[in-house]
Amino acid sequence: MTQTIDAPVTTDDPQARAAAWFASFEAALAARDVPAAAGHFATTSFWRDLVAFTWNIVTVENPEGVATMLDEVLDRVDPSGFGLAEPADEADGVITAWFDFETAVGRGHGLVRLVEEDGDTKAWTFLTTLPELKGHEEPRSERRPMGAKHGADKDRQTWLEKQQAEAESLGSTTQPEVLVIGGGQGGIALGARLRQLGVPALVIDKHPRPGDQWRSRYKSLCLHDPVWYDHLPYLKFPDNWPVFAPKDKVGDWLESYVKVMEVPYWSSTTATSASYSEEAGEWTVEVEREGKPLTLRPKQLVLATGMSGKPHVPELPGQDVFRGDQHHSSAHPGPDAYRGKKCVVIGSNNSSFDICGALWENDADVTMVQRSSTHIVKSDSLMDLGLGDLYSERALAAGVTTEKADLIFASLPYRILHTFQIPAYEAMAERDKDFYERLEASGFRHDWGDDGSGLFMKYLRRGSGYYIDVGSAELVADGQVKLAHGQVDHLTEDSVVLADGTELPADLVVYATGYGSMNGWAADLISQEVADAVGKVWGLGSDTTKDPGPWEGEQRNMWKPTQQDALWFHGGNLHQSRHYSLYLALQLKARYEGIPTPVYGLQEVHHLS
Repeated sequence: MTQTIDAPVTTDDPQARAAAWFASFEAALAARDVPAAAGHFATTSFWRDLVAFTWNIVTVENPEGVATMLDEVLDRVDPSGFGLAEPADEADGVITAWFDFETAVGRGHGLVRLVEEDGDTKAWTFLTTLPELKGHEEPRSERRPMGAKHGADKDRQTWLEKQQAEAESLGSTTQPEVLVIGGGQGGIALGARLRQLGVPALVIDKHPRPGDQWRSRYKSLCLHDPVWYDHLPYLKFPDNWPVFAPKDKVGDWLESYVKVMEVPYWSSTTATSASYSEEAGEWTVEVEREGKPLTLRPKQLVLATGMSGKPHVPELPGQDVFRGDQHHSSAHPGPDAYRGKKCVVIGSNNSSFDICGALWENDADVTMVQRSSTHIVKSDSLMDLGLGDLYSERALAAGVTTEKADLIFASLPYRILHTFQIPAYEAMAERDKDFYERLEASGFRHDWGDDGSGLFMKYLRRGSGYYIDVGSAELVADGQVKLAHGQVDHLTEDSVVLADGTELPADLVVYATGYGSMNGWAADLISQEVADAVGKVWGLGSDTTKDPGPWEGEQRNMWKPTQQDALWFHGGNLHQSRHYSLYLALQLKARYEGIPTPVYGLQEVHHLS
């Protein structure tokens, strides 16, 4: 229950201090006194907004950034009703408080961290989110649908008949408001959100069945993140679900999720081209459904093809004369055909380790080619030290639900997130010291990220350069998977030759060489002009390896408006697909309902790919 905030008081009690801060902050907002409102923030401070104030995903920094943002948005947002959602607490001089508030169009929720600066209570981090639009609440809990219409009705239409009628009309007599291209976990999570919000949407995917994106991968693939981190919206994994689900089990879950959540989903459907009409305010998307051409005209287009773009396969001299098998890791069928064969896997990140491990288990002769250093973290240590306080049975026992964990993680601004990560990875390094010594003794080039912040920051900054060890790193450390270093110069009929002249005999070459930017999909589907207008997708602008500056403050172009009207990108890991699908769905819902959505801080383009 939201608590009413009284007038500010001077006290050491964290509850009273938080209440006083909000009362004073809301008074400044109500008076439209932007300098006073910005003065509630510490000299170094961060306001991260998920849609509520900006119709965007934006972080502004320090009182100056707060003032600039409020100058533009305050009148139209008209925030009010700030109140503590639960008792505030204090640790190490920081008061943490959950709060609720309202805007002109929605109901918000957030998390603030307050510190003392020059004798005053100031906000250090401030998260605002918009989980609900007024008048467009989801039909959940006490608002859930009746399901059955009691009484006698000669014109009764059953649930099944309604479903069949909707399926028959979609794409012919009725057009989807939103077309989501890509039916993996990201696409179906968004599809489920839009379904609940009453937005006519359609998810399409090239595979024959939902979940085939997972079933079609190499057979040893499993989730490397633990189950508590990976729930989908609305429907959590059951409490007997394995900690690390095998790929086919994940595929079956996704297929059942589509059915249970009634996600409009076309399988065996490929989008072949798309163009946008500014005049009509709609897309023309040509698709092939089960081999038959069809034209769709959605108002909004979402590319939900994962956090990665097209597979990157290097062009090397000799690929045309190599007599063995060669393919990208995304097309690797598994180890069965390669028992007793000489296998060279180029790359040293997640897919490479998984594939090397599976080939070794199948008695192949395996060599990994490491081209650059890689960060490795032991799965058990990551679960305990990296995720345990937010996503675990331990966290649930402490009252940290999945939803609360998502918001806690979201409340840490990217600018300073690495400072929270470094101590955790230092603890992992100490815990697994023997492993790292053996790994480096094998010749493996290991790193902890540019600033020692480990896996999460590498993932957020570049989406590559790491491996969550579920066993295969031990094979490298023990020398059972052989290791070579350097860039590949060329292939011969039966070998891979490195730049230093090292020749690696090969019957199979796997290019575990990563993926391009997601705007590569936009280039193929729409045009290079549109892809360039949108710019690079993913990364923070941290000016670290493979994440060029300038500083962006948020993930480039993900889950928010882009420089191309009505074009959106959605995806990431299961956690991100679950959490950010809500805010993307609400942005799409607002546009569907005609709610004005003036965007503050539209992403600038600094890099094309």
